[in-house]
Order: sequence, then C-alpha cells, then structure tokens
Amino acid sequence: MNPSSVQSIFQQQIPSLDLRSCLVSMQGENIYKHYRNQEAASQIAKVNSCTKSVLSALICIAMDHGWLPDASTPLSAFFPSLSSDSDPRKSQITLEQLLTMTAGFNWDEFGGQNSFPRMTRTEHWVNFALEQRLSHTPGTHMEYNSGVSQILAAILMQHTGMSVAGFAERYLFGPLEITEYQWECDPQGVHTGGFGLKMLPDDLLKFGQLFLQEGIWHGERLISSELVNRSTEAFITVTPPNRGSYGWHWWVDTCKSDKPTEFSEKSEPSPLSESTSINSADQNKTVLDYYYARGFGGQFVYIVPELEIVTVLTNDKRKKEKPPLDVFPKLIAPRLLSLL
Repeated sequence: MNPSSVQSIFQQQIPSLDLRSCLVSMQGENIYKHYRNQEAASQIAKVNSCTKSVLSALICIAMDHGWLPDASTPLSAFFPSLSSDSDPRKSQITLEQLLTMTAGFNWDEFGGQNSFPRMTRTEHWVNFALEQRLSHTPGTHMEYNSGVSQILAAILMQHTGMSVAGFAERYLFGPLEITEYQWECDPQGVHTGGFGLKMLPDDLLKFGQLFLQEGIWHGERLISSELVNRSTEAFITVTPPNRGSYGWHWWVDTCKSDKPTEFSEKSEPSPLSESTSINSADQNKTVLDYYYARGFGGQFVYIVPELEIVTVLTNDKRKKEKPPLDVFPKLIAPRLLSLL
C-alpha cells in the first residue's frame, strides 16, 4: 500500500472534524500530523482510559522480568485475606481475568453505588473494588471496570517494589524518551491504573509503535513478542454498545468488507454493528484486523499490524456537541480496506 494514498485518506477526513490531534505513522515513518493548535502539540493532556493499555504494558514487562507470576495466578496470592471471603470464587479470580475485565464483580462503571466515581470518593480504592460482590462467574462476562485496573496497579507496585510511575520511567517511558507526563494517585499513593495519565500525542504514537514492532524499540526489546501478542488478542466478545472484543486492557476489532472495485463516499457502516461493513457487488471478502487503546472523550491509539499503521486521535470538551468517537472505524478503516 502506498503511504501517499493513506496520507490522502487522513487529509480528506480529519481537518473538518476539529480533533485536538491526529497523528499517523506507516512502516515506522510519520506520514500525517494534524493539531488543532500549537497547544495541542506541546502540552500534555488527559488520555483517560488509554491509561489502562499503558498499565497492561507495564504488567507484561513485570511478567517478562519474573517480578509478576503467570497470568493464571489467583488473586489470593496477592491478597491472602480474600481466602476467607464469603464467596470462594473471589479468591480464585486470576490476573488474566482482571486484565480482561472478566473478574465478575458487580460493577456499573459510570453510576450507582458500585462505580468508578464512587470508588474515587472512598478512602481506599483497592479495598472498595475488592469488596464488591460477584454477579458473574469469573471468566464468563466482560464488565468494564476501572476498579480492577486499580487492583492491578496495586499488585504491580507490591511486587516490583516501585511506584507504577517509577516502574514506567525505568522500563517503558525512559526507553521511549517519554519525559513529559503526569499521573494521578489514589489515597494510598498507588498511581491510577484505569485513568489519570496525561501525555503528549507524540508519545502516544511512540507507545503504539512499540506494540506494532512487537515490543522492540530502537533494537532493544522492552516487551516479549509473546506477551505483546497475548495482551492484544481477542479474549472475550463484548456486548453492545461496545464493538468487537477485549484483550488485556486493549480493545480488539475487525473491519470487514466485500472488496469494492470503487469505494463509494456514501457507504458508511452502522455504528451498532459489531464490525464495520462496506457493501459492494464484488464478493471477494477483505478483512482488516486492528486493536486499540480507548479513552473517554475521544482518546485513541489504533494499531493495524497488517498495514504497519499506527493512528493516534485525541480530543477534548471544547465543543458543546459530542466529539466524533467512531472516526477510525467509520471514516478511516473502510477507506484503508478500499485500497487493498
């Protein structure tokens, strides 16, 4: 695929959307950059739940070094008091079930008594998350839960003997030359696992490129290819309004189409469908797989291994209308497919 053709897609679609930023690399080269203004390029901003994917990378690094045990390790190995919980299933929740949001906790991320906002108003976030009852058998149902991300952050801190940010600086941010960032902490000093990280768009692009390169940066292996692939593969199918699947704190999706002979600008996928579709008389199927980090309000890092493309999209709340959240699956991925 010609990089200039990919560049043209972004040039046609992005400027009118008033995004805070859009950065694209292909085959390791930057091919498109759009910033709303100089501030967007030079000032760190919230990446919200993209923090979860950064945490996942740190968990993988700790596993590679042997500081964290295998993903099948039960929660009781980290919190022995759970062995006396009234629900015996809770102590057997695994690291992988925390990473895939399939721990089974009764949780409503944005509202109710057992929610992320409620957690942040308590004196001990990790205890709050652990105290929630189970509404599903662990491993059977994905329920988006920033509480389990905080549990993971606490486990990482506990087993490395370093703060989460300190560990990131030594083993991830340092090698990537990420020097400008801010990271919130909970009342116990545990950096927030599910949100609270501020970064530059350029640094998000580096992070995505590291994963595209299966954990290698400038010839140095930061994450094993085994855990890069394991963490970004589909573990469980998600339910609407979400689309696709979920991995280890990464979203996974597929753009499917009947390969068109000529792409129609009027063809748009349904936002409710599990995967993006293009209708065409040509019946030769084409599939484009990708995975991504996603943060509230329009923060995304998309990785398309087949095309060696990384795309960063960021937005903010400057405008009254809702930001366009489906820019990549609706406006970009189908057009990439049309070039195949």
